[in-house]
Amino acid sequence: MTRYALITGASSGIGLAMAEALARRGRNLLLVARQRDRLESIAIELTQRFGVEVLFRACDLSEPLRLSGFLLELEEGERQIDLLVNCAGISTCGPFLGQDWMTEQDLIEVNILALTRLCHAVGNSMALHGGGQILNVASIAAFQPGPWMSTYHASKAYVLHFSEALRIELKKYAINVSVLCPGPTQTAFFSKAQPDGKTLRSTSNSMPPEEVALYAVRALERNRAIIIPGRRNRWIALLPRLGPRWLVRILAGRSNKACYAR
Repeated sequence: MTRYALITGASSGIGLAMAEALARRGRNLLLVARQRDRLESIAIELTQRFGVEVLFRACDLSEPLRLSGFLLELEEGERQIDLLVNCAGISTCGPFLGQDWMTEQDLIEVNILALTRLCHAVGNSMALHGGGQILNVASIAAFQPGPWMSTYHASKAYVLHFSEALRIELKKYAINVSVLCPGPTQTAFFSKAQPDGKTLRSTSNSMPPEEVALYAVRALERNRAIIIPGRRNRWIALLPRLGPRWLVRILAGRSNKACYAR
């Protein structure tokens, strides 16, 4: 049975960079994102460059019925997933009460529910086939509450804690679970317009997604539990543990509020 690495959010950013990094190492891929045309061109390019098999499925993970159909296809198919990379994610910024609720719901559906369902479905398949590896993408935002990005920070905290718990639970099935917590990354995250017309500002400390992906792949090979690319980001993840919670909340709120254009 041919083995594949399944990558969600594979049409851009860290997901695309992970696809290239894994293809470079000879991994067959199953790419998932919303844009079918974009996925098709990526699949063709990676196949030509690296000689691997690259399959793709267009699926909007914010739609539970679409996700259910995709998971049924995986269950009934003959392709074995031995690496799951949950890169798909949605962000919002600005006052929580000013957000469009449907956008907030989509964030929860993608960042939390879809990721959890994929871990459950693919994890069960891995257990039946003798093991595998799961990489969930969180953020350094997972280590602190985030006023003005409250839902996003909370969703990434869920991903971090969920992944750490799964690492213990699934060890007996030879399934290694890791969580990637990047800092600011040069992706479409920073150019996405918000309902109030503001956009997130990139920073001079943001990393290219290719650098994040290379660091992540190397850490996966060493079976690292929590993967934080960049020394500065590792310090940022550590600092909330050293200060009082009230101060962490205030400083995080000031930082987030300054990150979107007025």
